[in-house]
Amino acid sequence: MLSFILLGLIAVWFVGRVVIHGMAGMASHAFIGADTLQNLEEVVIEQTNTDNKIAVVEVNGIISSGEALRGDTDFVGYIKEQFKLAQSDPAVKAVILKVDSPGGEVLASDDINRIIRLFEDKSGKPVVVSMGSLAASGGYYISAPCRWIVANELTITGSIGVIMHNYNYRLLFDKIGVRPQVIKSGRFKDMLSGEREPDNDKLTAQEIKDRNEEETMVQGLIDETFDKFKEVVKTGREWAAKQNAGEGRTLAADWTKYADGRILSGKSALEYGFVDELGNFDTAFKRARTLTGIPSANLVEYRFPPDLIGTLLSHVAGQTQAPALKLDLGIDAPKLQAGVMYFITPIAIPH
Repeated sequence: MLSFILLGLIAVWFVGRVVIHGMAGMASHAFIGADTLQNLEEVVIEQTNTDNKIAVVEVNGIISSGEALRGDTDFVGYIKEQFKLAQSDPAVKAVILKVDSPGGEVLASDDINRIIRLFEDKSGKPVVVSMGSLAASGGYYISAPCRWIVANELTITGSIGVIMHNYNYRLLFDKIGVRPQVIKSGRFKDMLSGEREPDNDKLTAQEIKDRNEEETMVQGLIDETFDKFKEVVKTGREWAAKQNAGEGRTLAADWTKYADGRILSGKSALEYGFVDELGNFDTAFKRARTLTGIPSANLVEYRFPPDLIGTLLSHVAGQTQAPALKLDLGIDAPKLQAGVMYFITPIAIPH
């Protein structure tokens, strides 16, 4: 009986989607096409009497490419597809990048940075950043190539730097009587391992020398990535200043003094030239219209269509399982991997 009910609900859902997408110009959802990633839908979130559109792309939470959002699509892929759709639609005149993120993985942040740069270069359409409560480290890294950056004066931003986070649990092993046995092919094959003896007074002279050399190598890697971060900021802000012809802010002469990992308020970021304007999302929307010379525009987003079938199947399967108990602390702890470099503000790292 349950299977018949489930099939009936699926049929109703399918027919409903065909009807909705067949009513061109009458619904707030527009089907993008089967050749796009996961069949993203264009959703009108604010409609006016115009054909012009401004697309909104959101970056919320930890920037990562590790977890799939839908099927094989990860977060970076989802961002890339949204910019592809915005580029291919001539009615889309600009993109507003809504950033509320403490940062994330170095590679994922760099991929999104590159996606935005290529979009602006190929389409000629401006990307305007609307910073939320937090747009720090990797959140700023992906903002740097954009044409215009808007921050609230209380936005936490900056935190320009690189961090590699790890734990050493050897003392815990010693306390419970566990000794790691390591067979390796080279002196540095176990570098950054949390199993190693942390106290130098228990190491041989050669082991101490190896540790010092290892620290120098890792610090060099961090410094190299940090130099890339500063180059991204410098290149992005200089390009934006040239495009804005003196209307936005330029980097302060001593801006690198503030690119030492410290967090900045939106107000301070404006003073040092890291952002162009103070305001909120409405400010960014107005600025996007000004940059493109259009008096009004529809605001649109690209979203995955509702996965009713998956939801129903999960619900049916869940009837045979005990309900999970979840404790909501009001925050989502970031899943940071040991030994991976991050553009992330330390306040987002759990201790």
